[in-house]
Amino acid sequence: MNVYGEFFLKFMEPFFGGLINLVKELGSTLFQIFNILNYVDVIREYISELSGAGIVIIILAALCLLLIFGLFFFFIYKMISKYIRYRHKVRHQDSLVDEIDSLNNEVIKLKSANERFVNMSDSANVTLDESGNVSNVLGENESRFFNLTKVDEEMENREEVEYTRVDNLEALCQSFLNYAASKMGLYYDINLIRLFVAAFASNRLIVLQGISGTGKTSLAYAWGNFVSNRTIIASVQPSWRDSSELFGYFNEFTKRFNETEVLTKMYEARYTDSVYLTLLDEMNISRVEYYFAEMLSILELPSEDEWVVDLVPNEWPTDPKLLENGRLKIPGNMWYVGTINNDDSTFMLTDKVYDRAMPINIDEKHAAFDAPDTDAIMLSYTNFVELLTKAKDDHPVKEETLNKVAEMDNYVIAHFRIAFGNRIVKQLCDFVPAYIACGGDEMVAVDYLICHKILRKFEQLNLSYIRSEIDGFINFLNETFGEGVMKECIIYLERLKKTI
Repeated sequence: MNVYGEFFLKFMEPFFGGLINLVKELGSTLFQIFNILNYVDVIREYISELSGAGIVIIILAALCLLLIFGLFFFFIYKMISKYIRYRHKVRHQDSLVDEIDSLNNEVIKLKSANERFVNMSDSANVTLDESGNVSNVLGENESRFFNLTKVDEEMENREEVEYTRVDNLEALCQSFLNYAASKMGLYYDINLIRLFVAAFASNRLIVLQGISGTGKTSLAYAWGNFVSNRTIIASVQPSWRDSSELFGYFNEFTKRFNETEVLTKMYEARYTDSVYLTLLDEMNISRVEYYFAEMLSILELPSEDEWVVDLVPNEWPTDPKLLENGRLKIPGNMWYVGTINNDDSTFMLTDKVYDRAMPINIDEKHAAFDAPDTDAIMLSYTNFVELLTKAKDDHPVKEETLNKVAEMDNYVIAHFRIAFGNRIVKQLCDFVPAYIACGGDEMVAVDYLICHKILRKFEQLNLSYIRSEIDGFINFLNETFGEGVMKECIIYLERLKKTI
């Protein structure tokens, strides 16, 4: 180490030695220039030899030196003044740039507000005069809810709907599969259809996730066509920040409520017994908690009588019939499907969303197949709920399976510090029977739900620390549930190991 230190000091000595000499020389030079005693000593040396005109020479030399000093200090002063003016100018320019940026932001906000106002005027039948003022403020006997009131009028003369009677979920899944293939040219695996239909039993929010082009949006759209009730498509925008993007908002200028199609269909659903589906396309292009948080909380409430959303703070005599004190009851016959793409342009779903939703992965396109020509049906909500309830009565989750799940819960808590709680157990008890009734196997459903609702939480952990625990967990699954029974869970865990 001594040799290394000696080498380093010797190597750097020329640089630092030269730097020190430069400072010394500069200081010595300045001292020599401005040391008055040097000039006094010269005068003393020659004053005896200089007489008469020599005194004039001394005075002229002193004045010349003072002039040089004056010019030197004047030059320094001008340089400092110029630098100060330059800095002041730069700061002033920076201030102007900041002010211009602020004004540009204000212009953008005003343009956005203007576009929103123009869009509002188009959708709410608002017209502007030449000066840009609202020319058709709400009349005395007009309803502020134009579209909802129109639904009231249409439903007064609505003919009775004759619904198709469906006897079992397995036949429903097969018919949907054949309809999508024969009528729409959409091909899906029967297991995916079973997962999709069974998800209606356990969750109001279904999340379809996977790579682009695998038919996520098409699946939800095809379901709406199959049950003869068009799927409502709400294309989520990056600017969505609150629930007004879903429901609309009250405009203080026109005294009208700007209703969205989602709100209109929610209101319409209150009148009918049809099955409704709202599609939130690319739902994670904005944070789901921003615009869907209220709905997540409402749909968690145990009684549908509590599923109420506030639209306006008070009631007007001309309000739609089914609004009570400015509040709308969320229809029980409507489900919500969100499609997500996991890439750099989107936000990850949080645990709050995943815990309250049923995620379904669609990672590949199914090959085309021949399907019998199958027509759409008129599925009633009453019939659909009867089938889901009957499935729970006919195919309850075995006590043995629930005990094994409880054992797994304890194992995961002990080794990974993760607990999945009562909510997921309840979803399991709702989802698995429906999946069995759709023609599936109990353990396939249990395997799927545990993999996509519980094991996905492992991605949030420090994977390097749990690597040694993964093999033990795989052995536990094989010993507890049977060798290879938890196939999807094991595949997921093996894939997780490769990412570490």
